[in-house]
Amino acid sequence: MSRRREHAHRTRPREAPAAALPEAEGLVREQGVRGGIGVGQLDLDGLDGAVLSLAPAPGGPPVARGEVYVLVRLRGRPVGTVLGRVGPGEDAAEVLAAAARKQLAGHVPPDAARSAPPVRPPRATVVVATRERAGQLARALDSLLAQDHPDHEIVVVDNNPVTAQTRELVEGGYAAHGVRYVREPVPGLAAAHNRGVAVARGTVVAFTDDDVVADPHWLGALTAPFAADPSLGCTTGLILPARLTTPAQILLESHGGFTKGFAPRRFDPARPPADEPLFPFTAGRFGSGANMAFRAAALRAVGGFDPATGTGTPARGGDDLYAFARTVVAGHGLRYTPEALVWHHHRETWQDLEDQAYGYGAGLTAYLTALLARRPALLPALLARLPRGLAHARAISAHRTAGTQSVPGAHGTQDYPWPRVLSRLERRGMLYGPLGYLRARHRVRGLRPPWETGR
Repeated sequence: MSRRREHAHRTRPREAPAAALPEAEGLVREQGVRGGIGVGQLDLDGLDGAVLSLAPAPGGPPVARGEVYVLVRLRGRPVGTVLGRVGPGEDAAEVLAAAARKQLAGHVPPDAARSAPPVRPPRATVVVATRERAGQLARALDSLLAQDHPDHEIVVVDNNPVTAQTRELVEGGYAAHGVRYVREPVPGLAAAHNRGVAVARGTVVAFTDDDVVADPHWLGALTAPFAADPSLGCTTGLILPARLTTPAQILLESHGGFTKGFAPRRFDPARPPADEPLFPFTAGRFGSGANMAFRAAALRAVGGFDPATGTGTPARGGDDLYAFARTVVAGHGLRYTPEALVWHHHRETWQDLEDQAYGYGAGLTAYLTALLARRPALLPALLARLPRGLAHARAISAHRTAGTQSVPGAHGTQDYPWPRVLSRLERRGMLYGPLGYLRARHRVRGLRPPWETGR
């Protein structure tokens, strides 16, 4: 879920953090991590093959001794992440390759290194919504200009700006490379995304954030499935941490971060997955807003993003979850593809982590409220799933001390550390979410998608 920007109308939770940071640091120390964790990417010629390369995450320092979290690739294809410790004088590549072979054994299909037949992806528009973060935006745009997608455009949507920094950045250099600047005065991430959808020229509209660095193959991998599957309405991709230098960053990634695993998956509304009893209401399992794409016609047909959701509104989040669920409910398939990779710069401070925890909870229930408000016929299905839904909400927000896993933890296992103060904030956010959505909806009442009004 995309919750990282400094948009207007930000509602900060009121919770005394005095004891929280020591608790967070203690949980990280219990997991055997006493400083920051290096982040890198290791490419192998097969899981038992030779090391092809070891490189840092984009823009990061060289992989050195100490704890190192690496993305493991097999001939360029992402297949997993491992945590290893490189001692003084040791060869980092060999140590991490040994860790990969041990930790990923039995979890990587034998044909994982085999490349899929090339498919020409459809024409795409990349939308990046931003507000007053020109420095981070420049880093993201540099990576988007390096994409190997053969036919795409980039649109920057400046959401409710108070300075001209973003416009000056785009028009002062990036416009010469075809990047378009658009201003959206209505505060909120969903309104900004809808503005991008309105001006998009691509058959597919992809979205990412201003705090990511996109892999050069990201856009091609994210959009190619639309060419092969006419019933597909949405795709999502892999999000990995670009840095793990502070306790807040490590805890966020240990809590699951934004990663949805390394197995491609298709969610079909006609055949609900047996292992997803809450489908389609647990839309967060599909992906996150920093790495998603939609067939433009399908997204416009369902009304786009609900402007009363998302960062920058009283709802605090849920814009991406709403779009995922709304697309699936309309009968379109959704595909998760881990080869579509972006590196996300997690926020660094404890206050940031508190805001995120509260926003996670608020965004979840705000999105459910939005879905029911827009589609009341879904109420019986939601009520039927309510007991399991409450159990799921308690599980994902529960306080946990450090377990036996290394940090970062295995995603989706719910066996990672999560401080009590963050658990409380997440649950408080869940209680607040419906109210936040109703407040936000009151502010944007009468607002229609810009492609319908021509505004």
